[in-house]
Amino acid sequence: MTADEIRGEVQGTAPVPLSVLDLVTVSAGHTATDALRTSVDLARLAESRGFHRFWVAEHHSMPGVASSSPAVILAHLAAHTHRIRLGSGGVMLPNHAPLVIAEQFGTLEAMAPGRIDLGLGRAPGTDGATAAALRRTDHLNEGADDFPEQLAELTRFLDDDFPDGHPYRRIHAVPGPVQATSPGGVQAPHRPPIWLLGSSGFSARLAAVLGLPFAFAHHFSARNTVPALELYRESFQPSAVLDRPYALIGVSALATDEEKEARRQVRAAALGMVRLRTGRPGLIPSPEEAEAYDFSPMEREFVDSWNANVVHGTPDEVRSGLDDLQKRTGADELMITSNAPGMDARLRSYELIADAYGLPTA
Repeated sequence: MTADEIRGEVQGTAPVPLSVLDLVTVSAGHTATDALRTSVDLARLAESRGFHRFWVAEHHSMPGVASSSPAVILAHLAAHTHRIRLGSGGVMLPNHAPLVIAEQFGTLEAMAPGRIDLGLGRAPGTDGATAAALRRTDHLNEGADDFPEQLAELTRFLDDDFPDGHPYRRIHAVPGPVQATSPGGVQAPHRPPIWLLGSSGFSARLAAVLGLPFAFAHHFSARNTVPALELYRESFQPSAVLDRPYALIGVSALATDEEKEARRQVRAAALGMVRLRTGRPGLIPSPEEAEAYDFSPMEREFVDSWNANVVHGTPDEVRSGLDDLQKRTGADELMITSNAPGMDARLRSYELIADAYGLPTA
């Protein structure tokens, strides 16, 4: 596979492909059902307006985020879309047995051939207690430390190529390659490409050594973006998977018709982050709730720092901010997450960004 094949076609006047990261956020006054329906609407919008891929993330024990099961959500989205790439941004591999993930994503690939990405992270996507409940162990560091071995095992299940004598040699992830080699078998589903996700240098270096595409979480680790991407590019070794480095960055961006409204929306989303970071997670607050909230000086400092890395404003302002970020980082693809509290505002943001870049209208 080449970097050009991963990249796909650049739409409109965007400098690089634009994609979508959806956290399936649940706003105050709404339900998880509402959020999941909005995700379908957003995936359809992204497909019709020329966004390249649509990813969902894995989070647990967060009332304001309904994306605890990426594979289930992706199956639902696959049934409501036709062309756009769908994937995980990402599956937190230490939470799961590698065989389970190979089976889930082999099934997704069979449902939507050639459209599935398997993005993997090593963080738990939650707090320590919840991670322990997910993994049935209190030794949480082992999951992160064992990530390279877990990744190798998952890759072998996806490729069905454990060596002779390995205890898993006779185990097969189905759907998968074994179906093509069985008597009377037909062509097996294409193996979904693996991406490594990260917010530090660990995954950047591992992705480079393995010759895999890399996705960096700029939206919550902006300080580390440039160093991590430099490390990835400097350490990259061409592989059978990828001929040269390919780096995607996740970026929080919100476009509104008026700049004042953008400030209202991102302030509300930042209040949700304040509560999450201080052990008070809940539904995403409304702009009205944020306006009435009495921020402490420390909370106000956090909000200002958080929103400094959210590209927000009018469509032209957002386009300028995204273009500047792409130039500064050299990212090969921008994956935009618009975490507005209101579901209509979230959809509207992607429409305005598509318009700003002249993305096609289906």
